[in-house]
Amino acid sequence: MTTIAFLGTGTMGLPMARNLLEAGFTVRAWNRSPERARPLTDWGAEVFDDPRQAAEGCELMVTMLSDASAVLDTAVGALDGLAENAIWSQMSTIGIEGIERCAELAQRAGVRLVDAPVLGTREPAERGDLVILASGPADAADPCAPVFDALGQRTFWLGEAGGGSKCKVVVNSWVIGVVGVLAETILLADTLEVDPQRFFDAIEGGALDLPYARLKGKAMIARAFQDPAWRLALARKDADLVLAAAELGELEVPVMRAIAERLQRAERDGHGDEDMAATYWATAPRPASPGGNRSA
Repeated sequence: MTTIAFLGTGTMGLPMARNLLEAGFTVRAWNRSPERARPLTDWGAEVFDDPRQAAEGCELMVTMLSDASAVLDTAVGALDGLAENAIWSQMSTIGIEGIERCAELAQRAGVRLVDAPVLGTREPAERGDLVILASGPADAADPCAPVFDALGQRTFWLGEAGGGSKCKVVVNSWVIGVVGVLAETILLADTLEVDPQRFFDAIEGGALDLPYARLKGKAMIARAFQDPAWRLALARKDADLVLAAAELGELEVPVMRAIAERLQRAERDGHGDEDMAATYWATAPRPASPGGNRSA
Protein backbone atom coordinates (compact mmCIF):
# COMPACT_ATOMS: atom_id res chain seq x y z
CA MET A 1 0.00 0.00 0.00
CA THR A 2 1.26 3.48 -0.91
CA THR A 3 3.03 5.52 1.75
CA ILE A 4 1.63 9.06 1.69
CA ALA A 5 3.15 12.27 3.00
CA PHE A 6 0.19 14.42 4.03
CA LEU A 7 1.20 18.04 4.49
CA GLY A 8 -1.46 20.27 6.02
CA THR A 9 -3.87 18.86 8.61
CA GLY A 10 -6.21 21.74 9.27
CA THR A 11 -9.99 21.86 8.97
CA MET A 12 -9.99 19.85 5.73
CA GLY A 13 -6.67 18.07 5.88
CA LEU A 14 -7.17 16.35 9.22
CA PRO A 15 -10.29 14.36 8.24
CA MET A 16 -8.82 13.65 4.80
CA ALA A 17 -5.67 12.18 6.34
CA ARG A 18 -7.77 10.17 8.78
CA ASN A 19 -9.81 8.71 5.92
CA LEU A 20 -6.60 7.62 4.20
CA LEU A 21 -5.48 5.87 7.39
CA GLU A 22 -8.83 4.13 7.71
CA ALA A 23 -8.48 2.98 4.09
CA GLY A 24 -5.20 1.26 4.98
CA PHE A 25 -2.64 3.74 3.71
CA THR A 26 0.52 4.53 5.65
CA VAL A 27 0.43 8.26 6.40
CA ARG A 28 3.34 10.48 7.41
CA ALA A 29 1.82 13.80 8.47
CA TRP A 30 3.03 17.35 9.01
CA ASN A 31 1.33 20.61 9.88
CA ARG A 32 2.67 24.11 10.49
CA SER A 33 0.97 24.03 13.89
CA PRO A 34 2.08 20.56 15.09
CA GLU A 35 -0.72 20.20 17.62
CA ARG A 36 -3.22 20.13 14.74
CA ALA A 37 -1.61 16.93 13.42
CA ARG A 38 -1.13 15.09 16.74
CA PRO A 39 -4.63 13.52 16.81
CA LEU A 40 -3.67 11.48 13.74
CA THR A 41 -1.33 9.39 15.87
CA ASP A 42 -4.43 7.80 17.43
CA TRP A 43 -5.25 6.36 13.98
CA GLY A 44 -1.70 5.19 13.32
CA ALA A 45 -0.04 8.08 11.52
CA GLU A 46 3.51 9.22 12.11
CA VAL A 47 3.67 12.97 12.73
CA PHE A 48 6.79 14.95 11.90
CA ASP A 49 8.06 18.40 12.79
CA ASP A 50 9.53 19.02 9.33
CA PRO A 51 7.82 18.54 5.94
CA ARG A 52 10.92 17.02 4.36
CA GLN A 53 11.09 14.39 7.09
CA ALA A 54 7.44 13.55 6.47
CA ALA A 55 8.06 13.21 2.73
CA GLU A 56 11.19 11.07 3.03
CA GLY A 57 10.84 8.02 0.76
CA CYS A 58 7.11 8.49 0.10
CA GLU A 59 5.59 7.52 -3.25
CA LEU A 60 2.90 10.20 -3.04
CA MET A 61 2.69 13.59 -1.35
CA VAL A 62 -0.54 15.48 -0.69
CA THR A 63 -0.55 19.20 0.09
CA MET A 64 -3.68 20.64 1.71
CA LEU A 65 -2.74 24.13 2.89
CA SER A 66 -4.36 27.54 3.07
CA ASP A 67 -2.89 29.31 0.04
CA ALA A 68 -0.26 29.24 -2.69
CA SER A 69 2.49 30.74 -0.56
CA ALA A 70 2.04 28.09 2.13
CA VAL A 71 2.01 25.31 -0.48
CA LEU A 72 5.12 26.55 -2.26
CA ASP A 73 7.08 27.22 0.94
CA THR A 74 6.26 23.73 2.21
CA ALA A 75 6.90 21.92 -1.06
CA VAL A 76 10.32 23.44 -1.76
CA GLY A 77 12.05 21.27 0.82
CA ALA A 78 9.67 18.33 0.86
CA LEU A 79 9.88 17.43 -2.83
CA ASP A 80 13.53 16.45 -2.60
CA GLY A 81 12.70 13.81 0.00
CA LEU A 82 10.18 11.89 -2.12
CA ALA A 83 10.86 8.52 -3.72
CA GLU A 84 11.91 8.33 -7.35
CA ASN A 85 9.08 9.03 -9.82
CA ALA A 86 6.78 10.05 -6.98
CA ILE A 87 3.50 11.92 -7.40
CA TRP A 88 2.65 15.25 -5.83
CA SER A 89 -1.12 15.60 -5.45
CA GLN A 90 -1.74 19.28 -4.84
CA MET A 91 -5.26 19.47 -3.39
CA SER A 92 -5.33 22.99 -1.96
CA THR A 93 -7.19 25.84 -3.66
CA ILE A 94 -4.40 28.05 -5.00
CA GLY A 95 -5.62 29.43 -8.32
CA ILE A 96 -4.12 29.48 -11.78
CA GLU A 97 -0.85 31.28 -11.06
CA GLY A 98 -0.30 29.16 -7.95
CA ILE A 99 -0.59 25.84 -9.78
CA GLU A 100 1.69 27.10 -12.55
CA ARG A 101 4.36 27.80 -9.96
CA CYS A 102 3.82 24.32 -8.49
CA ALA A 103 4.32 22.83 -11.96
CA GLU A 104 7.69 24.57 -12.22
CA LEU A 105 8.75 23.19 -8.84
CA ALA A 106 7.60 19.68 -9.73
CA GLN A 107 9.45 19.71 -13.03
CA ARG A 108 12.70 20.76 -11.37
CA ALA A 109 12.30 18.02 -8.76
CA GLY A 110 11.42 15.31 -11.31
CA VAL A 111 8.04 14.69 -9.66
CA ARG A 112 4.71 14.12 -11.41
CA LEU A 113 2.25 16.86 -10.45
CA VAL A 114 -1.46 16.08 -10.11
CA ASP A 115 -3.52 19.22 -9.67
CA ALA A 116 -6.54 18.03 -7.67
CA PRO A 117 -8.44 20.68 -5.68
CA VAL A 118 -11.59 19.47 -3.99
CA LEU A 119 -15.21 20.56 -3.79
CA GLY A 120 -16.69 20.32 -0.31
CA THR A 121 -16.20 21.66 3.18
CA ARG A 122 -15.44 20.06 6.53
CA GLU A 123 -18.42 17.69 6.79
CA PRO A 124 -17.98 16.15 3.30
CA ALA A 125 -14.27 15.81 4.08
CA GLU A 126 -15.14 13.93 7.26
CA ARG A 127 -17.48 11.59 5.39
CA GLY A 128 -15.13 11.05 2.45
CA ASP A 129 -17.70 12.66 0.16
CA LEU A 130 -15.54 15.27 -1.54
CA VAL A 131 -15.58 15.85 -5.29
CA ILE A 132 -12.06 15.83 -6.69
CA LEU A 133 -11.18 17.93 -9.73
CA ALA A 134 -8.08 16.10 -10.89
CA SER A 135 -5.72 16.96 -13.72
CA GLY A 136 -2.25 15.81 -14.60
CA PRO A 137 -0.26 13.17 -16.47
CA ALA A 138 -2.16 10.10 -17.64
CA ASP A 139 0.25 7.71 -15.93
CA ALA A 140 -0.64 9.24 -12.55
CA ALA A 141 -4.35 8.44 -12.75
CA ASP A 142 -4.16 4.78 -11.71
CA PRO A 143 -1.82 5.34 -8.71
CA CYS A 144 -4.04 8.20 -7.52
CA ALA A 145 -7.35 6.36 -7.97
CA PRO A 146 -7.40 4.46 -4.63
CA VAL A 147 -6.28 7.60 -2.80
CA PHE A 148 -9.00 9.71 -4.35
CA ASP A 149 -11.57 6.95 -3.76
CA ALA A 150 -10.78 7.12 -0.04
CA LEU A 151 -11.26 10.89 -0.01
CA GLY A 152 -14.20 11.53 -2.30
CA GLN A 153 -17.40 10.30 -3.85
CA ARG A 154 -16.42 11.34 -7.39
CA THR A 155 -13.26 12.21 -9.28
CA PHE A 156 -13.25 14.14 -12.55
CA TRP A 157 -10.11 14.06 -14.69
CA LEU A 158 -9.74 17.35 -16.54
CA GLY A 159 -6.70 17.04 -18.76
CA GLU A 160 -3.24 18.39 -18.06
CA ALA A 161 -2.27 19.78 -14.64
CA GLY A 162 -3.93 23.15 -14.22
CA GLY A 163 -7.32 22.02 -15.48
CA GLY A 164 -8.47 21.15 -11.97
CA SER A 165 -7.56 24.56 -10.56
CA LYS A 166 -9.30 26.35 -13.43
CA CYS A 167 -12.48 24.37 -12.78
CA LYS A 168 -12.25 25.07 -9.04
CA VAL A 169 -12.03 28.82 -9.69
CA VAL A 170 -15.18 28.60 -11.80
CA VAL A 171 -17.09 26.68 -9.12
CA ASN A 172 -15.92 29.02 -6.37
CA SER A 173 -17.11 32.01 -8.36
CA TRP A 174 -20.61 30.56 -8.25
CA VAL A 175 -20.51 29.50 -4.57
CA ILE A 176 -19.14 32.82 -3.31
CA GLY A 177 -21.64 34.67 -5.48
CA VAL A 178 -24.56 32.67 -4.08
CA VAL A 179 -23.60 33.46 -0.49
CA GLY A 180 -22.97 37.13 -1.19
CA VAL A 181 -26.34 37.66 -2.88
CA LEU A 182 -28.07 35.54 -0.22
CA ALA A 183 -26.82 37.92 2.50
CA GLU A 184 -28.41 40.83 0.66
CA THR A 185 -31.65 38.87 0.18
CA ILE A 186 -31.99 38.07 3.88
CA LEU A 187 -31.18 41.64 4.90
CA LEU A 188 -33.69 42.97 2.39
CA ALA A 189 -36.31 40.71 3.93
CA ASP A 190 -35.45 42.04 7.38
CA THR A 191 -35.65 45.62 6.14
CA LEU A 192 -39.08 45.02 4.63
CA GLU A 193 -40.22 43.23 7.80
CA VAL A 194 -40.60 39.94 5.94
CA ASP A 195 -39.63 36.81 7.87
CA PRO A 196 -36.59 35.48 5.89
CA GLN A 197 -37.92 31.96 6.37
CA ARG A 198 -40.85 32.91 4.10
CA PHE A 199 -38.31 33.35 1.29
CA PHE A 200 -37.14 29.76 1.71
CA ASP A 201 -40.74 28.55 2.01
CA ALA A 202 -41.60 30.28 -1.27
CA ILE A 203 -38.82 28.62 -3.28
CA GLU A 204 -39.01 25.21 -1.59
CA GLY A 205 -39.03 22.29 -4.01
CA GLY A 206 -38.83 24.44 -7.12
CA ALA A 207 -36.12 25.27 -9.62
CA LEU A 208 -34.90 28.13 -7.42
CA ASP A 209 -34.41 25.97 -4.34
CA LEU A 210 -30.80 25.35 -3.34
CA PRO A 211 -29.68 23.24 -0.34
CA TYR A 212 -26.44 25.23 0.05
CA ALA A 213 -28.36 28.50 0.23
CA ARG A 214 -30.63 26.99 2.87
CA LEU A 215 -27.59 25.93 4.91
CA LYS A 216 -25.93 29.34 4.80
CA GLY A 217 -29.25 31.13 5.13
CA LYS A 218 -30.01 29.27 8.34
CA ALA A 219 -26.71 30.51 9.77
CA MET A 220 -27.45 34.08 8.68
CA ILE A 221 -30.94 34.09 10.18
CA ALA A 222 -29.58 32.75 13.48
CA ARG A 223 -26.43 34.96 13.27
CA ALA A 224 -24.52 31.71 13.95
CA PHE A 225 -21.09 31.86 12.34
CA GLN A 226 -18.78 30.49 15.03
CA ASP A 227 -18.44 26.92 13.70
CA PRO A 228 -16.90 27.51 10.28
CA ALA A 229 -17.19 24.96 7.49
CA TRP A 230 -15.34 27.43 5.23
CA ARG A 231 -13.58 30.28 6.98
CA LEU A 232 -14.42 33.75 5.72
CA ALA A 233 -10.72 34.58 5.35
CA LEU A 234 -10.33 31.63 2.98
CA ALA A 235 -13.45 32.60 1.04
CA ARG A 236 -11.96 36.10 0.64
CA LYS A 237 -8.73 34.50 -0.63
CA ASP A 238 -10.71 32.40 -3.09
CA ALA A 239 -12.65 35.45 -4.29
CA ASP A 240 -9.30 37.09 -4.98
CA LEU A 241 -8.31 34.03 -7.04
CA VAL A 242 -11.49 34.42 -9.09
CA LEU A 243 -10.65 38.08 -9.73
CA ALA A 244 -7.10 37.17 -10.71
CA ALA A 245 -8.37 34.55 -13.17
CA ALA A 246 -10.83 37.02 -14.67
CA GLU A 247 -8.03 39.54 -15.07
CA LEU A 248 -5.95 36.97 -16.95
CA GLY A 249 -8.84 36.55 -19.35
CA GLU A 250 -9.46 40.32 -19.55
CA LEU A 251 -12.96 39.73 -18.22
CA GLU A 252 -14.98 42.24 -16.22
CA VAL A 253 -16.68 40.66 -13.17
CA PRO A 254 -18.28 43.54 -11.24
CA VAL A 255 -20.51 41.31 -9.12
CA MET A 256 -17.59 39.21 -7.86
CA ARG A 257 -15.54 42.36 -7.28
CA ALA A 258 -18.30 43.81 -5.09
CA ILE A 259 -18.63 40.56 -3.12
CA ALA A 260 -14.85 40.36 -2.65
CA GLU A 261 -14.91 43.86 -1.21
CA ARG A 262 -17.64 42.79 1.23
CA LEU A 263 -15.58 39.80 2.32
CA GLN A 264 -12.54 42.04 2.80
CA ARG A 265 -14.62 44.40 4.95
CA ALA A 266 -15.95 41.55 7.09
CA GLU A 267 -12.42 40.21 7.52
CA ARG A 268 -11.14 43.65 8.59
CA ASP A 269 -13.99 43.81 11.09
CA GLY A 270 -12.74 40.67 12.80
CA HIS A 271 -14.86 37.93 11.18
CA GLY A 272 -12.09 36.17 9.26
CA ASP A 273 -12.16 33.05 11.44
CA GLU A 274 -15.95 32.76 11.30
CA ASP A 275 -17.88 30.94 8.60
CA MET A 276 -17.95 32.69 5.23
CA ALA A 277 -21.69 33.31 5.77
CA ALA A 278 -20.52 36.07 8.14
CA THR A 279 -20.21 38.23 5.03
CA TYR A 280 -23.73 39.04 6.25
CA TRP A 281 -22.16 41.54 8.67
CA ALA A 282 -20.51 43.46 5.84
CA THR A 283 -23.92 43.88 4.19
CA ALA A 284 -25.83 44.70 7.38
CA PRO A 285 -26.12 48.29 8.66
CA ARG A 286 -22.93 49.01 10.58
CA PRO A 287 -24.39 48.94 14.14
CA ALA A 288 -26.00 45.51 13.58
CA SER A 289 -23.05 43.27 14.46
CA PRO A 290 -22.48 42.37 18.12
CA GLY A 291 -18.78 41.65 17.57
CA GLY A 292 -15.73 42.85 15.75
CA ASN A 293 -14.47 46.33 15.04
CA ARG A 294 -17.42 48.22 13.60
CA SER A 295 -15.64 51.46 12.77
CA ALA A 296 -16.13 52.66 9.21
